[in-house]
Amino acid sequence: MNRLRNKEELIVFGEKLKGIRLSKCFTLEQLAIEAEMEISQVYRIEKGKINPTFTTLTALARGLGITIGELVG
Repeated sequence: MNRLRNKEELIVFGEKLKGIRLSKCFTLEQLAIEAEMEISQVYRIEKGKINPTFTTLTALARGLGITIGELVG
């Protein structure tokens, strides 16, 4: 059950990240460049496939020009 809940949380976070990215009119590639990450990593986070670390969340927030609180809150 815990594993399923964690998966659902990752999917919800990924959808939120994608929504913010699209609201900023960023492509996956643009966000990856701004966050200094691989496109595939951003894609996997948006799809809820991987659990991002704190440093990854920080890089994504910085790349989007928002606070980490806005990203995860």
